[in-house]
Amino acid sequence: MKPAHLRRHLQLAAVAATILLAACASTTKPGVVGVQRQQLLLVSADTVERMALVNYTQQNQKAKAAGRLVASGSEFERLKRVAGRLEKQVGVFRDDAMKWNWQVTLIDAPILNASCGPGGKITFYTGLIRQLKLNDDEIAVIMGHEIAHALREHGREQVSKAYAQNALTQAALTAAPDSAAQIEAANQVAHYLYELPNSRQNESEADGMGLELAARAGYNPNAAIAVWKKMNAASNGKQPAEFLSTHPSNDTRIADLGALMPKVAPLYEASRKN
Repeated sequence: MKPAHLRRHLQLAAVAATILLAACASTTKPGVVGVQRQQLLLVSADTVERMALVNYTQQNQKAKAAGRLVASGSEFERLKRVAGRLEKQVGVFRDDAMKWNWQVTLIDAPILNASCGPGGKITFYTGLIRQLKLNDDEIAVIMGHEIAHALREHGREQVSKAYAQNALTQAALTAAPDSAAQIEAANQVAHYLYELPNSRQNESEADGMGLELAARAGYNPNAAIAVWKKMNAASNGKQPAEFLSTHPSNDTRIADLGALMPKVAPLYEASRKN
């Protein structure tokens, strides 16, 4: 008969294994690009979305106070138009995203960056559009890539890993709304959502899903290759643009994008006939 302490240890290990198994899931459908990896999602989607909204609201308030929040004009309308077409396609990967409160923010700053937070909170900087002279197809593939990160819950996955490693506490994640503690916790969560580099696997998933979204919305997916070539040229051997610091870009990636085209090109051609 096993000693009591050994039985207790085995029971705890079994409970832990059960929790981890339950936390491994995939919240997206594979689409034609075939993304179906199981993910570690220990922290609830509602918690991550709530924290991300605090950070998004702070970002917009600061931009507005600095006179940098763009809420009208041709650039803003272009972003809204592209976002609207992409949003109509998100159901191919997850039905619930059709009901997200999608929002678009444009900040006037010479920064080459864009993001999409949990729950559909899209941010672009004018520097990205102007410096790279982006056309609508190029905006769509960048935005589709960022939307894919949100759909695939890569940020939630990063936060869950941090929680599993005790880098984030339960107390921080359950901080009371509108409290100083929640703002501090939201800033911690933002580090895992936006600042840490995504893994090559996550980037590959976002590339594929983003291309599919763009193609289904009627935007030329080949624009993705042009965008990454522009990004590489923009860095020109100097300090990488902020966008590149969290989005690894190299010849291999461009080749990988090219390899995805046969899967998404028929969707683009079909969209043009509708």
